[in-house]
Amino acid sequence: MPYRLSTSSRQSAAIVVAVTASLWLAACSPASDNDWQGYVEGEYVYVASSQPGRLDKLSVERGKQVALGAPLFMLEAGDEIAARRQALRQLNAAEAQLADIQSGKRPQEQDVTRAQLVQAQANASKTAVQLHRDEIQFQAGGIAKQQLDDSRAAAEAAAAQVRQWQSQLTVDRLPNRTAQVRAQQAQVAAAQAVLDQADWKLGQKAIIATRAGLVFDTMYREGEWVAAGNPVLRMLPPENVKVRFFVPETVLGRLKVNQAVTLSCDGCQANVAAHISYISTESEYNPPIIYSNQSRSKLVYMIEARPAAADALKLHPGQPVEVKLP
Repeated sequence: MPYRLSTSSRQSAAIVVAVTASLWLAACSPASDNDWQGYVEGEYVYVASSQPGRLDKLSVERGKQVALGAPLFMLEAGDEIAARRQALRQLNAAEAQLADIQSGKRPQEQDVTRAQLVQAQANASKTAVQLHRDEIQFQAGGIAKQQLDDSRAAAEAAAAQVRQWQSQLTVDRLPNRTAQVRAQQAQVAAAQAVLDQADWKLGQKAIIATRAGLVFDTMYREGEWVAAGNPVLRMLPPENVKVRFFVPETVLGRLKVNQAVTLSCDGCQANVAAHISYISTESEYNPPIIYSNQSRSKLVYMIEARPAAADALKLHPGQPVEVKLP
């Protein structure tokens, strides 16, 4: 009994024959030196935090565009907040101690020295008066030479004590030694560095967008633990969109970096301008993905072209495009 194809089998066979014939005809058609097939690629930016923590808030959604400076996600930061508070208090204490060193003794301590000086001045005045009396009595023969010498010694001692307390009051008004001030200034700088580090760690718990772009994908949900350095989301800035296409060796010499090309795609309302950003220096036998209807040369070179950031929003990674020279 002869084998007969079913209706569905006959239709499938007809499709295979038609596709094969169309590919054969396309391969036999003349190739264009100004027209190539390519595809869109994206250089993704993986956004992560250097600090671990629970994901408390995810502020963006997959597939949405975000602006520069927009909040992306936030990790729990209880430990970092406490560390910053501690660092701030240590800095305040170090600054207060430095101010105390630079200001000399306290006013109350200086008041004590002033009182001692006043007492010494009164004693010096008293001994000076007694010395003057004894000198008059000695000239009149009323006292012995020993008594005059004792009065003169007492007056000199009282005057010396006045000078001592005057010098002490001057010292009390001076700041401490330069070496002590410098040492305390170093302590203040060290405390400031600890505070700066605490601020940086706390800032790593609330991540903002450093570049505008598309949130291509998110890797975590709120409430999940995120290890340090693990990306929470994947972004695609418009300037990271590029088109890859492959040209035969015969036309490679006509292309150069910064040369203008035109991109067109299915569904694009208008052509997209781009410029060549990279020309491979190594040949390939086959491109990784071929969207072309023609393949006359096996030796090809990869070319990359980038559209303007505003035009990149019209293209999507993996999308086939047609590249033409103006």
